[in-house]
Amino acid sequence: MTLDLTGINTKVGFHHLAKTELPFPDWYGVSWDAFWDCVIAAARDEMPQQVIITNWAEFAEACPRDMQILREIIADYNKEMAPKYMELA
Repeated sequence: MTLDLTGINTKVGFHHLAKTELPFPDWYGVSWDAFWDCVIAAARDEMPQQVIITNWAEFAEACPRDMQILREIIADYNKEMAPKYMELA
């Protein structure tokens, strides 16, 4: 699946999109810890084989620290959940 970040330039915007597009529970909020918990829990059954994150440059420019956290989460997810993976494209 593709997670398109076009127009996403805030942490809140990113997490709202993630909650809308990914198989996350209703309690999911604006937190990188919650994002990690949800992708790991969902990966076991519900996460797609691949999540391709596109059009992320605007988010990276507006939220460099959050983009760094997202990159770290992607790297950790790819190590722990292989063969499922996330990728910036």
